[in-house]
Amino acid sequence: MTATDTGLFNRDAHADWIRLRTLIFLRWIAIAGQIIAIGVGQLVFDLSMPLGFCYLAVGASVVANLIAMFVFPENKRLGERELALMILFDIAQLSFLIFLTGGLNNPFALLVLAPVTISATVLGLRSTVVLGLVALILTSVVAIFYVPLRTDDGFLLQMPQIFVFGFWAAITIGIVFISGYANRVSTEMLAMSEALLATQMALAREQKLTDLGGVVAAAAHELGTPLATIKLVSAELMDELEDRPEQRQDAQLIREQADRCREILRSMGRAGKEDLHLQMTPLETVLREAAEPHSDRGVKIIYNLGPQPGSDQRQPVIRRKPEIIHGLRNLVQNAVDFARECVWVDAHWSNDEIVLRITDDGPGFPLQVIGRIGDPFVRRRRSRAQRKARPEYEGMGLGLFIAKTLLERTSAKLSFSNGSDPYDRPTLPGEPRGAVVEVRWDRAILEPEKNAGAGALGLNQKIEI
Repeated sequence: MTATDTGLFNRDAHADWIRLRTLIFLRWIAIAGQIIAIGVGQLVFDLSMPLGFCYLAVGASVVANLIAMFVFPENKRLGERELALMILFDIAQLSFLIFLTGGLNNPFALLVLAPVTISATVLGLRSTVVLGLVALILTSVVAIFYVPLRTDDGFLLQMPQIFVFGFWAAITIGIVFISGYANRVSTEMLAMSEALLATQMALAREQKLTDLGGVVAAAAHELGTPLATIKLVSAELMDELEDRPEQRQDAQLIREQADRCREILRSMGRAGKEDLHLQMTPLETVLREAAEPHSDRGVKIIYNLGPQPGSDQRQPVIRRKPEIIHGLRNLVQNAVDFARECVWVDAHWSNDEIVLRITDDGPGFPLQVIGRIGDPFVRRRRSRAQRKARPEYEGMGLGLFIAKTLLERTSAKLSFSNGSDPYDRPTLPGEPRGAVVEVRWDRAILEPEKNAGAGALGLNQKIEI
């Protein structure tokens, strides 16, 4: 599964998450703040300002809000371009007000950071850069050209030039830093939320397949005895109807159809393992089932299972959970995708834990990403030769993340490493010195002691739909 295949992690595609009403509400708050600031400056501090132009700038925001309220529906969500234009209008309107009220001598010039932060949080990188540049240009303009701020008695309110320059530098750095910081954090949060959504979708799909297989397996198990009875009775009828060929043919047809039903249920039952007596499955069965979809892709999968010295010789019988099946399947797929000839699936157990190690003879994990393996969308591009050798492989941008997330839900501990030093001699085909993924479980979690004994399980439980 890739981010491209699923349409995930596209910031432009998610710009329409923001409702128009949300921005209208925020703009009303800004308008109220601007009116209060102008009124306090005029009435309390006796500031001389071009009130006509100031209220003209505020009125433009009021008109824009009223148009947005009455022209567009309440549930409208803004696209990338529409949202960028609205934020651009807010930056221009605020810059015009700052120009009319002393330029950077006005401490409210700091508010230009607000629309830039919103754009960095919601919009894509290109729109954020454009809006940030516009904010920087307008801030630089009002630092040089502005209407001086005076009191009614003619006193000029102006900071020393060194402070104006420092304020301009602080706003400039703030625009760059805050926009970059907000964009990066929102990108990480979006990537994580999308990856978790993909993980839930993968788990839900695996659970549905497991439930469907359970229905099939239970049906095959429950119908086995009636079909055997039908087959036995039809055989006896065939013997008794030797002198009546037409009726004997009917009995023979019944027997043939019973055999056909049995074969159909048997073939469908191979996919299902959720019958009560199969809920607890040997470890090797789980490993082979997880790796089975990738067993015919041109890479040999070698299994090696055994107890650690001094441990119980009995192979663990573990819970057959969809998280384990799907997580191990993704790990095996990743190994097969980059292996040259062989993938080794080694499982060893002690009295306390179960250790699984998946190794391949490929180039191993790149050193620059090995510390980030398991994060969503960490992947490496394949060369043209690799794409030719594996044309069916389209990439697993989320594969390792999904595997890590699902297996950790079963209390597993994962570690990623290389079997050889990448700066040493190249790994040879058929040599287990490529990427190594190790998975560890406490044995008591996968194999509870209460399930260790054999006994009657009772009737199969109905699956409520």
